[in-house]
Amino acid sequence: MPYPVFHLMFFVFCISLAGVFAVFSSSFKKEIGLRDIRHIGILLTVGSIGSLFPDVPAVWNYFLHGNLQHTMIGPIPTHSLLFGVVAFALAAMLGYLIYRNISRATSIGIFAEAAFLSHLLLDDVADGGLTYLYPLYNEPLSIFVFMNVNISDVDFFYYNFACFVSVFFIFCVMLMALLALKDLGFGFRYEPVE
Repeated sequence: MPYPVFHLMFFVFCISLAGVFAVFSSSFKKEIGLRDIRHIGILLTVGSIGSLFPDVPAVWNYFLHGNLQHTMIGPIPTHSLLFGVVAFALAAMLGYLIYRNISRATSIGIFAEAAFLSHLLLDDVADGGLTYLYPLYNEPLSIFVFMNVNISDVDFFYYNFACFVSVFFIFCVMLMALLALKDLGFGFRYEPVE
């Protein structure tokens, strides 16, 4: 498991890179007002919480049991797509309470889900498998199964296919964040919220 700071840095500098670029370029041109700072703060907060959401049980396990066990809430693994639905739903409800707009609420939820999935991808690289498909399949799976394998150890086609799948999943997470940011006013140029 990478440390929480690493999850946050990966989220800010890789997943929400278009938003970071838009904020910096607009702030140099003095195009950002107080209302926009609130909007940016909401996005960073939702994304930061989403990127740490799978490790939520570590907080109460530390205080109640003195350990940092962080992968289960009862029988449900927190590092699964099922638990990601919870992150999406909570963020979308928060987005609706703030903006009173279904489209923006959905984009906030998608942004939180992209942050959540970035956490899963980092933990998969570090630990070598997660229970992504719980409850359909309870065994750990790894998207990055061939990261440290020589091409001579496996079939050439299978190795290249596995590499393509790994990169495709990272691309999908980044595309989710980019499309959500675009709907929320961030492209490569910040467009103030109406």
